[in-house]
Amino acid sequence: MSSVIAVEQGYGSWKSPWQSDLIGSAVLRLSQPSMDSGNVYWLEGRPSEGGRIVLVCRKPDGTVSDVTPEGFNVRSRVHEYGGGAYIVRDSVVYFSNFSDNAIWRQVVGKAPEKILELADSRFADFDLDTKHNRLIVVKEQHADGGEPINSLDYVMLDGSGRTESLLMGSDFFSSPRISPDGRLLSWMSWNHPNMPWDESSLWTANIGASDGFLTNIQKVAGGRGESVSQPSWAKDGTLFFVSDQANGWWNLHASYSGLVECVLEMEAEFDYPHWNFGMSTFAHLEPEKLLCVLNQRGVWKLAELNSQTKEIRWIETGLTDLSYLCTDGKQAVFQGGSPTQSSSIWLMDLKDEKLVKLKHSFDFQIAPEYISLPQVIEFDTTGGDKAYGFFYAPTNRDFAGPRNSAPPLIVKSHGGPTACAGTTLSPSIQFWTSRGFAIVDVNYRGSTGYGRVYREKLNGSWGIVDVDDCENAARFLTAQGKVDGTKLCISGGSAGGYTTLCALTFRDTFKAGASYYGIGDLEALAKDTHKFESRYEERLVGPYPEAKEIYVARSPLYFATGIKCPVAFFQGLEDKVVPPSQSEGMVNALRSNNIPVLYMTFEGEQHGFRKSESIKRCLEAELQFYCRIFGIDRDDFAERLQIENFTEPG
Repeated sequence: MSSVIAVEQGYGSWKSPWQSDLIGSAVLRLSQPSMDSGNVYWLEGRPSEGGRIVLVCRKPDGTVSDVTPEGFNVRSRVHEYGGGAYIVRDSVVYFSNFSDNAIWRQVVGKAPEKILELADSRFADFDLDTKHNRLIVVKEQHADGGEPINSLDYVMLDGSGRTESLLMGSDFFSSPRISPDGRLLSWMSWNHPNMPWDESSLWTANIGASDGFLTNIQKVAGGRGESVSQPSWAKDGTLFFVSDQANGWWNLHASYSGLVECVLEMEAEFDYPHWNFGMSTFAHLEPEKLLCVLNQRGVWKLAELNSQTKEIRWIETGLTDLSYLCTDGKQAVFQGGSPTQSSSIWLMDLKDEKLVKLKHSFDFQIAPEYISLPQVIEFDTTGGDKAYGFFYAPTNRDFAGPRNSAPPLIVKSHGGPTACAGTTLSPSIQFWTSRGFAIVDVNYRGSTGYGRVYREKLNGSWGIVDVDDCENAARFLTAQGKVDGTKLCISGGSAGGYTTLCALTFRDTFKAGASYYGIGDLEALAKDTHKFESRYEERLVGPYPEAKEIYVARSPLYFATGIKCPVAFFQGLEDKVVPPSQSEGMVNALRSNNIPVLYMTFEGEQHGFRKSESIKRCLEAELQFYCRIFGIDRDDFAERLQIENFTEPG
């Protein structure tokens, strides 16, 4: 037990080992582990290298080394959110390079060689067609004056770089996967105004033995309000995939000789929303056995599932967030975290099911007494519904809040909005709780992990029910005496920034807020955003321009006079998803209304900040912003920020 005596000190003023420079520079963005020839690969996004994403390899003897050399960034911008930027087969890597959008080939241990670069084209989600010595890729071609054109293409690997489209005509394609015998191709497609979690389709076709073109195209599943994803072939030719057709939950399905059946109906999600390419939540062990991860009310679990007997066997890992699962039949690798474990790459021996941590997202050590553990909360909200979240109480062994007082609360509104909050140890959350702030990470209606019915409660009500749920989370915690109802803040990025701005504009619960690349003008977004999300609002708000009045009525920009409290804005200047004009419009409105406002922009940042200095500055700036607004005494700020229209309290 610790012998440290906690000092009674005002909430928000505590000193903390969770330092912004460590969080900014030392926390890696890990993703997409895979296996090949006994080696394990994964991607590391490194803030200290300007956010560059590096492919890393771990050999069976435990040695770890970078695969991609300096000057290369393994990242795709298809759909702007990317993912699926590499594959590795027989120690040869094929990857998308961020700076030139070209496809490169690299024999592990040697220098990369460019395969294909096309003007205004981007590539992602590769599969290798060995029979025809080519890659199958998703291509997104950008042309002046029109919407990008998406297609499934092939790229020859004979040195010619010859490429041609195999499939066109749908607005979007993803997940091209070749059957083990090389005779069939499966893929997903969907069309405006749907997002892939609204309605998508799964297809198969024969691959011509001589010319490699596709014939006998057949629809396997999807359409008519069904969401499908992750086609994956078992060795016996069975096509497995995820669908919510059976019961409104993303469950595993299988296609046997054209007959589709649900492997096991559960009120659980075997998938994430398809924001990125290359996601994998199940892997094949034997023709009838699968290893899978699934989400039950915000908590992920690992299991073995028998598709014939319908039996499921839980595998204890101690982890609560799991993703990117794959196996070579002897070992499995995946990404996972928990309230006490940072997001890490894990290797599991399938015989004894023991876990080995290969890489964690940060190496610096913080004592457990500085870590706040999430508490699952369920609370009443509007319409007689329930909503959910994870509450983090202030935690620091050196300090305690004054008696008969409660901490300020920051309500976190996640992005998407079709996404969800998780429980992995997050340095950016601990930054706040270790300084004396409480946090609630809200899985408002519209979040994933709770089935289609819960997800679709946001349809037609974006900017209303999400705000209701964030408000009611704050009220629930205030009524329990866990937070100070006079010091309620709300913060979010992207769609979460929109929820934040709506809460500050149309409600009066919160006393301050922070918008990270948030949306202030829905109508402008409908006219000026990238293809992938260009019709997203039709379900969330209504068809445009028919529902123009609703777009205006739900846009904080047109009602900015309703904002009576200070707001901070953080914006990347190269953001193509939510352009800088969105933040600038809101900032100018608050300036003209004499509302305290902080506006910080970041050169070279897109949608989501990747550079160490950007991450560090945002944490410090948002902290200073709240402390000055609420009169919290701190003396450890590196710079004093200019908050426009603001007079210090007292």
